Amino acid sequence: MIKRALEFAHKKLDPIGHARRLGVTVGRNCRLIDVSFSSEPWLIRLGDHVSATRVRFETHDGGVWVLRGAHPTLDIIKPITVGDNVFLGYGAIVLPGVTIGENVVVGAGSIVSRDVPPNCVVAGVPARVIKSISEYEAKALAAGIPTKQMSPKEKRAHLTRT
Repeated sequence: MIKRALEFAHKKLDPIGHARRLGVTVGRNCRLIDVSFSSEPWLIRLGDHVSATRVRFETHDGGVWVLRGAHPTLDIIKPITVGDNVFLGYGAIVLPGVTIGENVVVGAGSIVSRDVPPNCVVAGVPARVIKSISEYEAKALAAGIPTKQMSPKEKRAHLTRT
């Protein structure tokens, strides 16, 4: 009971350290919020500047369960690699054997079942390329507002101006 409580606290208070203790390779300047790693976390490699919230990294194919009676030793286990400068949206699932290139945005709720090329935005079930990162940048710059470095008070004042 105490061990589980400590693990939970480590996961919440030091998610990068928690991931590394599990064996995940985590690059520099990453942000992991309530991320889940499969039964083989040492097969997961995250590059530099990766952000993930409520993402599930799944390194094995549990579907072989239905074949276990005939093939008791069968497993399908593959590594997952995430490149540098990647944002994985809330609730995304990354499946075994997937490599995600650098400069990628993965939409919330997406299921990434195949490799993702660099410099793009993917979304959906299964995830597919929906635009280039350049197109995303242009749209974000047109729609964005300069509040990121404001204090909460400044941000509120800015956003509630009439």
